[in-house]
Amino acid sequence: MPDLVEESDASAATDAELAEALHGLAWTIHRRAPERAGVNRLPITEAGVVKQVLESPGATVGELSEALGLLQPNTSAAVRSLVQRGLVVREPSPDDRRVVRIVPTAAAEAERSAILEAWAGSLDRALARMDVADRAALRRAAPALRALQRAIRDASL
Repeated sequence: MPDLVEESDASAATDAELAEALHGLAWTIHRRAPERAGVNRLPITEAGVVKQVLESPGATVGELSEALGLLQPNTSAAVRSLVQRGLVVREPSPDDRRVVRIVPTAAAEAERSAILEAWAGSLDRALARMDVADRAALRRAAPALRALQRAIRDASL
């Protein structure tokens, strides 16, 4: 039976406040990181698809749709656009030529690296303006935030 830990800190955020903070942070990252990296900003659906392709190269459109909680036609449209942008390619499966796998291009990898590098610089500058306790709290929260991301993704919430 898992240990239940009660929050004793009266200043702890409610779930709604945490959700609002995470949503605002995600939106800021999505909107600002590409421009700071010198790459074109993608529509949110395309950004999600290319991120998933980078994490799971060789997935089918159906697998991408399921992983992202998108309708298959929306995923197909995003893949078409990403192919036109040169960020993904369609490759026939070596096991079954009828199955098409979506794989990232070197351009997608380069853009991801540029965005992560630019965002890391922005994050470093932002953290430098925060007090030591807040910086430490954010760094301690990183594993829990990754676990939250996995739990939400895996539960298809």
